[in-house]
Amino acid sequence: MTSVSPDSFSTVEQNLRSAPWSPDAEQAVLGAMLLDQDAALRAAELLDHSVFYKEAHRRLFRALAALTEQRVVIDHITLRDELVRRNELESTGGLEYIAELADSVATAANLEHHAKILREKSILRRLIEASTGIIQQAYEGRTGANELLDQAEGRIFRISQERRTDGFTRLKERLWPAMERIELLHKSGTAVTGVPSGFADLDGLTSGFQKSELMIVAARPSMGKTAFCLNIATNAAHKGHGVAIFSLEMSKDSLVQRMLCAEAMIDSQAVRQGRIRDSDYPKLARA
Repeated sequence: MTSVSPDSFSTVEQNLRSAPWSPDAEQAVLGAMLLDQDAALRAAELLDHSVFYKEAHRRLFRALAALTEQRVVIDHITLRDELVRRNELESTGGLEYIAELADSVATAANLEHHAKILREKSILRRLIEASTGIIQQAYEGRTGANELLDQAEGRIFRISQERRTDGFTRLKERLWPAMERIELLHKSGTAVTGVPSGFADLDGLTSGFQKSELMIVAARPSMGKTAFCLNIATNAAHKGHGVAIFSLEMSKDSLVQRMLCAEAMIDSQAVRQGRIRDSDYPKLARA
């Protein structure tokens, strides 16, 4: 009798594994698009054909998405005509499969849940593909470790960047949260409703830095942009807000030294040149 090691069993098991996908969720999304025009529009916003694993489902989704773009009412007839025009009716299962899809869901209410499942399965498949490529390159040894690490980070980063959690939002869905926020702002009794910069005139214009806003400080070189931003960061930290600083031009030590000098109210240029006075040490210690 020939013995088989546990390692060979695990290798066979890996070879027999199928790619992660959900046939039920794919059918549910396509069935919802057939069932409800609004669901078809929402699915076209949230998904693209690449999230479907089965090729026939990819073709069906492309056909349904094309009908939504053409503002054609979706039903068995219009879908059949679109598939015939694309010469894909038989490759997608024919009229029998279209009828099966329509019967696979009773309501389109769970479309977003099923769409989320498809996105997650698609991300898993792409991760498997990227990881397999990384492993193969690592075994081949043709690429240096640092270069391979950069490539691996790039692949994973691109997958994470392509995640989409939202499509368009209906205005009526955001009206009530907007009214609640307006009421909270009224009750706060303060003109600065965001993160304060510490500069009164600026806060008067902006009401502080608000969530989800990107603020860009632009000026010519050596005009004090970094010092200004560090002052804002320090002032925000004094108010109890968490602050993180990323710099491509200054080291950590230089940033800390500049913030320390600003807090102590001593000349940072004099400190850099070693011209610090004895009276400055207590100020630095307090800072």
